[in-house]
Amino acid sequence: MSTNDNKNLSSTERIKMASDGLRGTLKESLHDELTGAIREDDQALVKFHGMYQQDDRDRREERSAKKLEWLYSYMLRLRLPGGFMTGEQYVGLHNIAGEHSTGVIKITTRQTIQLHGILKSHVKPTIQAFNTILIDSISACGDVNRNVACAAHPKFSPIHEEIFSYAGKISKLGLPKTKAYYEIWLDEKPLLDPKEKEEVEKDPLYQDRYLPRKFKIGIAIPPNNDVDVFTNDLGLIAIIENDKLVGFNIAAGGGLGTTHGNAATYPRLASMLGFVRGEEQTLKAVLEVITIQRDHGNRSDRKLSRLKYTIDKMGVEAFKAELEKRCGFKLEEPKPYTFTSRKDDYGWHKNHEGKWYYTVFIENGRIADEKVALKTALLEVAKTGKVNFRFTSNQGLILSDIAQKDKKAVEKILNDFGIIEHTENAGAMRKSAIACVAFNTCSLALAEAQRYLPSLITKVEPILAKYGLQNDDISMRMTGCPNGCGRSYAAEIGFVGTAYGRYNLHLGGDREGFRLNKKYKENIDEPAILKELDELFEKYSKNRRAGETFGDFAVREKLVTF
Repeated sequence: MSTNDNKNLSSTERIKMASDGLRGTLKESLHDELTGAIREDDQALVKFHGMYQQDDRDRREERSAKKLEWLYSYMLRLRLPGGFMTGEQYVGLHNIAGEHSTGVIKITTRQTIQLHGILKSHVKPTIQAFNTILIDSISACGDVNRNVACAAHPKFSPIHEEIFSYAGKISKLGLPKTKAYYEIWLDEKPLLDPKEKEEVEKDPLYQDRYLPRKFKIGIAIPPNNDVDVFTNDLGLIAIIENDKLVGFNIAAGGGLGTTHGNAATYPRLASMLGFVRGEEQTLKAVLEVITIQRDHGNRSDRKLSRLKYTIDKMGVEAFKAELEKRCGFKLEEPKPYTFTSRKDDYGWHKNHEGKWYYTVFIENGRIADEKVALKTALLEVAKTGKVNFRFTSNQGLILSDIAQKDKKAVEKILNDFGIIEHTENAGAMRKSAIACVAFNTCSLALAEAQRYLPSLITKVEPILAKYGLQNDDISMRMTGCPNGCGRSYAAEIGFVGTAYGRYNLHLGGDREGFRLNKKYKENIDEPAILKELDELFEKYSKNRRAGETFGDFAVREKLVTF
């Protein structure tokens, strides 16, 4: 069954292997009208179809007091390699969100979309509606290769589209072969002949075990590291020579999830392995990194099952040797490259083809009519049929591929709804901030994140202004638990939820994505956070060196030690 040496498989491993190609009893669970939940084993399997079962945690106490079942619903995440969607597809997304979910369209930190609050009876109609606009949610969650992220802004490179195409190729490479998704959600006829089914669903990559845990891939195009490439299980850095893509530097073993109180868990940045040349070598290396994790990853303790632990167990050199053995070729030495930032480039930009791009500020990725009529405005832009949508790994959105003759019409809509003013007036820290979903839907959340970070920044901005730092792009990120979905460990200032209203404060990450931060203060509340930041920003404003970032200052001053 396995080439790894784990004898005590976790319960999830047993569920996967007994699932009949991820089918389980999902059909039966869907038809059970006595509960809004699905069966326990199916809760593990439904992730592979792009969903998590959740409940409204704001209403748990009230419903329990009334002896009612918790208000269960489902989060659906789309598979959008590189975060691309046409305007027509966005109109469909808008309508599906309104009909079947809370209505909020949530941009994730992996360039895709999540819809929350989908009731069980609406799950199948939601997936079928997405299918009509040629979008699916296969492998958006689960122990498989997740949504492949890629540098979002085409203005950065004349060969952006060539590099961007790798996101789709890798996404296809990492799809499971099972037809369960099509049978359960799209009513395709099941394969009844056992031999035919075995042949069609034979899966050399995932077999019947899939991966020990989720697997994330990011593609960066220097000089911008907007995908935070080293936080991925597998990172590809495009190497361009004489305006031609020659290959990729390949790094492996990134991942930010930890567990409070468990010293065996830790955030880690990917280790550079080498350079691969051309498409054939690149795709082969990607595939074989995944197979090594499949065969050697920990299948007994899911807290220790990500690729970062596999690499640290094997050792980087041994891992590289195994990769070269499986690939049948040696990796070359890494090529030189430079990262200068990780942020989104807001406002209007023109690329080498004369096409226009407008990057919209969307706080924490929430597309809704809240501070401004953002959701309505984006629908109107999409309806023009003149724009594509490119979501970013910073929870942003680029309205893209706009012809010169169409720019004025798009700009008028953005101005009429106050979107350009909203984007221009947002402060530097607010624009670079990231927060995970956390409360009220994430079952793992210990503290707030996306609902709280905007108000915290409102209180921090006067402190920044007091010390003349309001235009400094200090990166601040917040997660409601230690799993790191908001990449808080890779920020200059990171907040990690420990209990409701309390966070660990981390300092010392850099702006380019080469260094993680370290814990500075533990389990502090808002008054303590504001006091600490006031003191830190005062020191920074007085003692910083020319051009020194806050993260670098924190390290030089030994506020945290490495």
